[in-house]
Amino acid sequence: MPEPRTINLESDEETEHLRILSGPPETITMRSGMVVLQPASSVGMHSTENYEELIIILEGQATILVKARTPVVVESGNAFYCPPDTEHDVFNSGTEPLRYIYIVAETRK
Repeated sequence: MPEPRTINLESDEETEHLRILSGPPETITMRSGMVVLQPASSVGMHSTENYEELIIILEGQATILVKARTPVVVESGNAFYCPPDTEHDVFNSGTEPLRYIYIVAETRK
């Protein structure tokens, strides 16, 4: 069974991705990380597959592109939810670095 613990979120500004939780055996189903994107950069279109995903914007402005939907602008202090099997991309549409945390949890096997 996973143990409670503190996780340091300090990272070098040059680091684009910091893994926070790696999944089993560290957690039951949850995975998470912190991403830093420079202006006009994106993580690339990908699917949530069997996971729900929560994207929490810490700094900057993101445009979330969800396949076949209108893009959504999400600014710091807000979060965006993606249900399972959702193709999406996170794009830094601001002028400053975008810093966000994503949290995914498996919904089915």
